Parts: sequence; structure tokens; C-alpha cells
Amino acid sequence: MGILVSCQTISKSYSSRPLFTDISFGIEDRERIGLIGPNGAGKSTLLKILSAQIEPDGGSVVARRQLRISVLQQEQSFEESATVEQIVTAAAGEVDFEEHERAAAIDSTLAEIGFPDRNAAAGTLSGGWRKRLAIACVLAQQPELLFMDEPTNHLDLEGILWLEGLLKKAEFAYLLVSHDRAFLESVANRVIELNPTYPQGFLSVKGNYSQFLEARDQQVEAQVHQQQALASKVRREIAWLQRGARARQTKARGRIKDAGELIEQLAEVKQRNALTAPVEIGFDASGRKTKELLSLKGISKSIGGRKLLSEFDLVISPGTKLGVAGRNGTGKTTLLRIVAGDLEPDSGKVKRADDLKVVWFDQTREQLDQQKSLKDSLSHQGESVTYRGRSMHIVSWAKKFLFRPDQLNMPISYLSGGEQARILIANLMLKSADILILDEPTNDLDIPSLEVLEESLEDFPGAVILVTHDRMMLDSVSKHILALDGKGKAEFFVDYEQYEQAAEEFASEEEPAPVKQEKAKAAGKVRSGLSTAESRELERLPDKIEKKEAALKTIQEDMHKPEFSANYAKLQDLMKQEEQTKKELEKLFQSWEELEAKRT
Repeated sequence: MGILVSCQTISKSYSSRPLFTDISFGIEDRERIGLIGPNGAGKSTLLKILSAQIEPDGGSVVARRQLRISVLQQEQSFEESATVEQIVTAAAGEVDFEEHERAAAIDSTLAEIGFPDRNAAAGTLSGGWRKRLAIACVLAQQPELLFMDEPTNHLDLEGILWLEGLLKKAEFAYLLVSHDRAFLESVANRVIELNPTYPQGFLSVKGNYSQFLEARDQQVEAQVHQQQALASKVRREIAWLQRGARARQTKARGRIKDAGELIEQLAEVKQRNALTAPVEIGFDASGRKTKELLSLKGISKSIGGRKLLSEFDLVISPGTKLGVAGRNGTGKTTLLRIVAGDLEPDSGKVKRADDLKVVWFDQTREQLDQQKSLKDSLSHQGESVTYRGRSMHIVSWAKKFLFRPDQLNMPISYLSGGEQARILIANLMLKSADILILDEPTNDLDIPSLEVLEESLEDFPGAVILVTHDRMMLDSVSKHILALDGKGKAEFFVDYEQYEQAAEEFASEEEPAPVKQEKAKAAGKVRSGLSTAESRELERLPDKIEKKEAALKTIQEDMHKPEFSANYAKLQDLMKQEEQTKKELEKLFQSWEELEAKRT
């Protein structure tokens, strides 16, 4: 495979603080690279250097001639009144295409993304659809190499799974920055961790995220053994020096020099190994022995005329670990607010234990005053905090969350999203809780922090209610998954795997249950049960649907083949076939639903 981009000994510093030094590696054709690393390691900066958005302080980046590169930024801004099609057309216009190639790229991209309305204004789109629009813009440029900075931001689980499917069949190379471990496991065939703990400043492993973890553990273990071996050598050399070596002898002078180099080498390895220290997270439980902390009985809630919860029951006890899943806007945060007591249901009963202590992690971070200093945000007691009954100096408390002493007087508006998330977690740890509510706690947290947060939630003896798009955390922490569909339906699953198997079917139900029941009743009035011909047809429908879905998949795969996507006339024909096949598939599903309703 050919090299698309090569970087040689590149370095970058900000405000005299080095982000990385002498980094060298290449990106090959069709590679799918996941770039990870702790907050502040310089991942986004490295991405910008590789994509020629900024220059390194030292070293060089060389790209293949006429290489077509596109960049998906973390955040995007669009003209609010511009339509989806206008925005994608403008993005495609930034690339030197033939006119027919541009038209084909725009049409195929819009079909791939699946916008419900190409004429919808950007200002009317949700956060998830705005992210899809940004993805459509870079895909319409038909890149050979795509850089993506946190591409799953603002996407719900359905959107993340959709993006995974899109990237798996991509015919271009890409490098993406992400903290979503399940996403990395699915879409990366090479993982690079940018981290000063490694001798070269990074660790590159061919394979998926699981294979990277195995290689990382081996590397860390090797560095620990190296430190132990060096320490043993240094002790022997120091003992020799203390015996009083005669400096006039050439051999002795050489050994003294070697001993000095060994001491320096040991200090360097010690410093690198010390950088692996994770954030220290541990939540304080109240120790309440009450069997039932909170119960919801038959509660219903509507917002803006839309029923989010209908006759819903839930009991929360110490040790409950409940993950809440569903598309954006299905009522997850509404449910959390009812549990926390910030919102009352329209009907039903809420029963709370006396003096119930609920601690909430708010994804909007409204609890943080951006003008306050880091010190004042971490402590309301001046120079100390009280954690689990023990007083701790603010400098020591800040170090637990990887903050440096020189940052304490800095306004938190200057801190990164990950650093602000760590402040919120630090504040939660100072509160005794019966129920921990975490609404998207993983946003902006680096992978080491995610791993420690998972462990602390698993060990917390109180109740945990967790909303997150991080599938690994949801699977690791949750004992049950509650899925909401945004139309009043709520369903419990025993684990994440069971939920994932049912997620597509659960999310695709477009009509509220009452409407479907009315249809069934109407069908029952016409005829009770099925005729012989109808029974035979119902048996055949699953096979017909499967074949039609396979035909649709073939058409969609053909649409993305270079020989078709570059041929405007052929692409138009394929798009017509796709539309017709979708209509036929919809009719088959409608027939199946009507026959099932009659059978019952």
C-alpha cells in the first residue's frame, strides 16, 4: 500500500509547554486509524498538522501529490437558513470536480445520509442531524483521506451505529480522534495512542482496539521491568562509586561516565512511568440500608403535547445499576429529572425515602461558573476540602484529578471540556449520595478517565442511573437497560447485548402503541382470524422481505462503486431502483402488519 501522508520528527508546543516532540509515522492507503490519548496530549493539534491546517514547530509533513483530503471538525456552523442540499452542494464545490462528477457525488451522498427532507433549513435540524449534515459535506468531497475529530459527538446510539456502518464500507483512508472505545473497536484497523509515557511519544498498533490494549499492557509492563533493571544497575554503580574509584585511571573514568548516564536514563524512565497515574475517582455512599430508595408507580409525562412516559413503573434500591437508552429526545433526561425531584409527572405516584440524597452529574455543565478559578470551583472551604471525613489540601485534591498547582488560579473557562468534566466529578465525590444520576458523564473524558470512572461506579454501593452513548461503559456498569422510544413506551432489557439486538426494531416503531391497537381492533371487526390464503401469504412474507432487503442492499452497494458513482446516468437509474425497492419493501411490511393484526 502507498503512503498518503508522512510526518517526520514533528514537534508542537503551546505557551512553552510541549505537546509532543519528534513524532514520526505515516498513513497508508485504505488505513483506518483511531487516534487516542489523554486530554491535553495534543490529539486535535496533531490532526490539524497532518491535515495542513496548522504548521508544526519543527519537522515536516509530506502528502502525496494531488491527494484529496477532507476534515470533519469537532463543531460545525452552518448558515441557518440554507437548506441541506445547498450546504452539501457548496461543500462539494470546494473540490475540483467535473460537473457531472460533482452532481453524482452530491446525489449519492444525500442518498447515503438519508435526510428526510433535502430542503430542510439547517436551523431546523437537531444536533444529531447537524452532525450528519457535516459528515455529508466531507463525503460529498469524495476524499482519499478523511480526518475526523470526535465524529460521534452529538450522535445518539442509532447515529453512532449508522456511522460505523458507513465507515466500515468506506473506500478511503481515515484518521479519527475518538474516546468511544466500542466505536474504535468497530471501525479502526490501527490504533495510535499519543502519550509522553512512551519512549517515542506514541504507541502504534496494527489491529482493533482490543489488540491495542493487549500491546499497550505489554509495553507498560516492559517499561516497569526496564525501570526495575535500571534501578538495580544504578544501585551497583553507586556502591562502586562510594568505594572511591581512582579517577586517574581511564577505565574508571569511563565507568563513572556510564554510571551518570544510567542515572539519567533511570530518571527518564521513572518520569515516563509516573505519567501513567490515572485520575482518582471514588464516590461517597451514604450507607443507607433502606430496601427501597425510590419508587415510581404508573407515572405519565408529556412535554409539548408529546407523551414521553405512559403508566411507567420503576423501583430503585441500593445496588441498582440502571442504564437508560434511547434516541435523542425520547425522554431520558425528563425521566432523570423526575427521579431527582426537579420535575413532577403529569400523573402517577412518586415515593421517596426520607431525606433521600440524590447527586446529579449534569451534561450541560450549568453547575460550573465559567468565571470562577479552578481553585474556587474545586473547593468551597478555601485551602482544603473534606473527602470521606478527612481534610485534604486543595493542591493534593487537584492532583487527584491531574491538575497542576499552576492551574489553580486559572479561570475554568480556559480549561478543556475534559478538564471541566473532571471538576464536576470531583465535586460529586464530595457529596454523600444514595442515588447517583449521571447524564452523559463520558463527554470529553479521555479513555484512562473513562476506565477509572467505570470501576468507581461498579464499586459504588448505592444506586446508579446512567445515561451514556458509551456502549462499553453502559455494558460494564449497568445490570439492566431501560429503553425509551419517545412515544410513551418503555422496555427493560437484562443487559446491553439483549438491548442492542432489539434496538433497531425498538427504535423503528413509528406509531404509538394505542394507534396500532386501534388498527388491530379494526381488523378484528372485519374478520376474526385468517383465511387459508392469508395464512399462506403470512408464512411467505418473511422470505419475501428478506429477499427484497438483500436486493436493496445490493443496489445501495452498487451506488458507491466508483464505476457507478462517476457515471451520472447510471447513478440516476440506480437511485430510481432504490426508491422503487423501498416502496415495495414498505408494502410488504404493511401487509405483514395487517395480517398479524388480523391473526390476533
